[in-house]
Amino acid sequence: MSPTLDIDIEAEWGAATDWEALAERAAVAAGSAAPELAHDHLLVSIVFSSDDEVQALNLQWRAKDRPTNVLSFPMLSREEVLSAAGNANAPGMLGDIILAHGVCTREAADKGISVEHHATHLVIHGLLHLAGLDHEEGDDEAAHMEAIEIKALASIGIADPYGN
Repeated sequence: MSPTLDIDIEAEWGAATDWEALAERAAVAAGSAAPELAHDHLLVSIVFSSDDEVQALNLQWRAKDRPTNVLSFPMLSREEVLSAAGNANAPGMLGDIILAHGVCTREAADKGISVEHHATHLVIHGLLHLAGLDHEEGDDEAAHMEAIEIKALASIGIADPYGN
């Protein structure tokens, strides 16, 4: 089980990979590691976008004038996510995730991994942010979030991106 995804893929991501299937697989993996995400009445918008679009959003919403690998825009607090997860009648729009093609591609090359594996990690990372987790809230929260990411990725045969 996983949230229902509304996916938009810009042309620069190419047609060689089924990005929609990749996002669905990542969402199922996230739901297996974070049970609050294992509910199909929850909705997430995912956009496989360009660096330019992500840079504009990053400037508008975070006052950072550069592209980043993934942006997450949660619509519910952590408490609301936990409440909505167990109640099919609760508000279900978790939020939006936007991935930047160029940044994702460069980071994957730098790490010596496939763009597909890196994008999968970023979708899972974004979903955890929508679930109310935030690695910028301190070392304990970062370690907790990384552990969930590692578990989710392992469930689909992707190595630990943190090298632990």
